[in-house]
Amino acid sequence: MTSITDPQVFGRVAVLMGGQAAEREVSLRSGAAVYAALKRKGVDAIAVDVTGSPIDALAGLEVDRVFNIIHGRGGEDGVLQAVLEVLGIPYTGSGVLASALSMDKLRTKLCWQGYGLTTPLWYLLKNEQDLDECIEKLGFPVIVKPAQEGSSIGMSKAHNREELAQALNLASNYKCDVYAEAWVTGKEYTVAVLKGQALPVIRLETPNAFYDYEAKYQATTTQYHCPCGLTQDQEQQLQDLAVVASEAVGVRGWARVDVFLNEAGQYQLIEINTVPGMTDHSLVPMAAKQAGISFDDLVWHVLETSFDRN
Repeated sequence: MTSITDPQVFGRVAVLMGGQAAEREVSLRSGAAVYAALKRKGVDAIAVDVTGSPIDALAGLEVDRVFNIIHGRGGEDGVLQAVLEVLGIPYTGSGVLASALSMDKLRTKLCWQGYGLTTPLWYLLKNEQDLDECIEKLGFPVIVKPAQEGSSIGMSKAHNREELAQALNLASNYKCDVYAEAWVTGKEYTVAVLKGQALPVIRLETPNAFYDYEAKYQATTTQYHCPCGLTQDQEQQLQDLAVVASEAVGVRGWARVDVFLNEAGQYQLIEINTVPGMTDHSLVPMAAKQAGISFDDLVWHVLETSFDRN
């Protein structure tokens, strides 16, 4: 992996943030933090709020590379990556295929399943006619998710048929596949992967029904445990799993893998994020800090990944 010491080597860097997805506000916060870090490191960076076409946003800027910190559809799903490939502009993180796959939680689960990795059972909900078969297959409780949203947007827990119908109705607003996933009782972990190496594991605890948008970005009651409380061998096993899960869908550069450890002691892969949050509540900076990597150095390392694409 590339290691840069001179900020001038990066040239002019456009920090792309914002976008038009549901995670726009989070992306703007992440982008502001990344931009400030790059400036502190002496990088010639410019902040670009993408409100429409990324082609229009980049027009006339004459940049040498892009730090992509647009969360969600349009920035994390392969669309922006394809634009940058066509324009010949190097960029951070994963390429077109891995970005598109990872943004779609359903397709990610299918890839993991084909790779022999464990992920909770699920059922695709096309309409209310699917509810009874879903209940028969998964029972209750379940968590209902729009397949192509992040930050837990559009997700809800269902304990009965009425709540399942309401959850389907909510998730359907996001114009993508909707699925119900078997509820996992156990402990929740997240593992950041940077340049193919897993950072220290974080265990998440929230009094909310699940780790939802409010718990992620607004609550003061969410607890983050790092060290995570696992034995050294258990943590290493989980870190190895996160690296394999990333490689299975072709992830490059950096990512964050979310995992549950169920009551039977089995890890259950939930999803992978290829443009993780970089706000003051975000998990990758927290893991990096535990590994002795400052926020500014973390941003630098992610920017270095713009050199590591064939």
